[in-house]
Amino acid sequence: QLQAYGGGLVQPGGSLRLSCTVFGRIFSIGDMGWYRQGPGSQRDMVATITRGGRTNYADSGKGRLTIYRDDAKNTVYLQMNNLKPEDTAVYYCNAGVAETLPNMFSDFWGQGTLVTVSS
Repeated sequence: QLQAYGGGLVQPGGSLRLSCTVFGRIFSIGDMGWYRQGPGSQRDMVATITRGGRTNYADSGKGRLTIYRDDAKNTVYLQMNNLKPEDTAVYYCNAGVAETLPNMFSDFWGQGTLVTVSS
């Protein structure tokens, strides 16, 4: 239902852009977001974006991360700049998807994409 792309190995200070596309039966897409889970850690919110474009960021990413969406492509992006080793984690995308009825949203998760920040 959700396919995430764009993870990889990057040096500290580098940039990556993650993308996540919603596939399948879609009537409408609600809120979308990115979460991450580091080694031995719980899954934490990184950034979210509402249908109307309102964004919210974890304090750790403010000023370095930008979330945006392209509803024509059913895709949400996470532009990550000035990456730090502590950003190393598996990044998961999340979306509320209404499959058949308006405003009847179900929660879906992507499979995760690994981001490693290391020299």
